Amino acid sequence: MPHPFRVSGRLAPRPLALTFALVIGLSGMSHADAQIPAAHIAATTQDGTLLSVSSHAEARRTPDIATVSAGVVTQAADANGAMRANAEQMTKVVAAIRAAGIAERDVQTSGINLNPQYRYAENQPPVITGYQASNNVNVTVRDIARLGKILDALVATGANQINGPSFDVDDKESALDEARRGALEKAQARAQMYAKSLGVRVRRIVSISEGGRIDMPMPMAAMRMEKSAMADTPVSPGESVLGMNLDVVFELGR
Repeated sequence: MPHPFRVSGRLAPRPLALTFALVIGLSGMSHADAQIPAAHIAATTQDGTLLSVSSHAEARRTPDIATVSAGVVTQAADANGAMRANAEQMTKVVAAIRAAGIAERDVQTSGINLNPQYRYAENQPPVITGYQASNNVNVTVRDIARLGKILDALVATGANQINGPSFDVDDKESALDEARRGALEKAQARAQMYAKSLGVRVRRIVSISEGGRIDMPMPMAAMRMEKSAMADTPVSPGESVLGMNLDVVFELGR
């Protein structure tokens, strides 16, 4: 039986409508890798075949920056009282942030809220019993080793609402370049495998496109802290994973 891709020693042309996809499930593939098609082959020329390969690779880094939300919640019988008390307490918290050496560019107000508090009774309209004011800032800490002490200092000076931390990598590009190289190497290896199986060779790369990157930082956990919180709150940054998807088109031929 003649080779299905040859006619008289040449690669046979295929109608443009005749394409087929080969989807491979390899035991070593990552979850993200398994979600993208491994390869697509389509004969498009008189003597060549285009092979489209999708690949994924990851780079792992220890996070070197953390973001935490810190704020103050106060209550009073009237709105002005709640806002004034909040402003006084929040001023101390911001001063503690500055004293910890956090740059101004790393502190950003994320929300200021004032809400009435109600008492509910059956068959009665709600009655306002007071007001609650809150003020929160997002703080970026670039020295994770000091994060625990900074959190304790914020609580000691009046912060009674803490959310976080969330961890990240400051220099993402070097990690993403590592993932790009890994994805490209995977794509080339798959192209070589297909070419060998078909009895042809990889002529060249026709195109490379990035299918999108995947960042998997540590999740932000919410917690409330009281002034009696223990000093030196333990912090574990863990590991961040940065992934990259590539779509690479190769030309196969004799």
